[in-house]
Amino acid sequence: MLELTFTPQDLVTTRFAFSPLWDVVASIRVLKRPAEHALHRPWADQARARLTAAGLDLAPLADLVPVPTKIIPAFVCPPPTVPVPDLELELAAVRSTPPAVVRSNLKSLPPTPALHDLADDPPSGLAALADVIKSYWDLVLRPHWPRITTLYQSDVHARARKLTEGGLTSLFADLDPNIGWDGEVLTVAHRTVSRRTGLGGRGLLLVPSVFVWPRVFSISASGWQPTLRYPPRRVATLWEKESRAPSSALAAVLGPSRAQLLAELEAPASTQELAARTGLSSSGVSQHLTAMRDAGLVSAHRAGRFVLYARTSAAESLLSAAGPT
Repeated sequence: MLELTFTPQDLVTTRFAFSPLWDVVASIRVLKRPAEHALHRPWADQARARLTAAGLDLAPLADLVPVPTKIIPAFVCPPPTVPVPDLELELAAVRSTPPAVVRSNLKSLPPTPALHDLADDPPSGLAALADVIKSYWDLVLRPHWPRITTLYQSDVHARARKLTEGGLTSLFADLDPNIGWDGEVLTVAHRTVSRRTGLGGRGLLLVPSVFVWPRVFSISASGWQPTLRYPPRRVATLWEKESRAPSSALAAVLGPSRAQLLAELEAPASTQELAARTGLSSSGVSQHLTAMRDAGLVSAHRAGRFVLYARTSAAESLLSAAGPT
């Protein structure tokens, strides 16, 4: 059991962030043990085919992610320093890891030729590792990142409301079954760690991650931002392809395309994600969303490189009044 104690300063500095790099690392676990991650089978099958076709040597990365997973070296997935980093920013942090930290972290892993090369020449090894991560990202994760980001945004928005309405007690109440909170101490049912440690005024970094399901992962070692990585809400819907049917009454008023888009916006989504779900062109989706934003039916906000759209209260009222599909 891991126990994290909070001070008043920790309470006000707890925050959320996303991490493309961590999802790279966590997804390697899925590929190594697909039977344990049936939820991600659609992604894993596609990813494996793309990696095989590309002939990418994953050893510099895969050897850093042992299964069963007891510990993953922190330098390969350091806690993000900004709320929505891009992969290049996180890779820059990996490349700048001091050699002494690399060698110290590698002591906990079984030796392999790739890890021997990394320990022998950390700067060159980290550069090669970053190149492998970038190639892996481009092949199997970047095409799905808008969909994943949409899920994260929806999760953070919901939890921010809980935090506003009921404080940390409300926030942690349903974060994950493995997590408990008594007002001062956060407990994490951990498979390999058993200790009590204070956050020391640094706060807790909460990182939603689709590929950690059904577990939670933590960083509590000195020298790193205390971090908790947890499965986001609605993670089971991530790879669903079914499109939601709009109300026929609403379609008669707004037109079928705009009614369809409103129905799809049960959670915030990007133009690209909506286009993939509905079969409409990206330009067509953009035009419809702009018209509905001007009419006060959707709102837009930026999340990193993406603009996410959400239904407004006026749209919710309209959907409710129009009745079922």
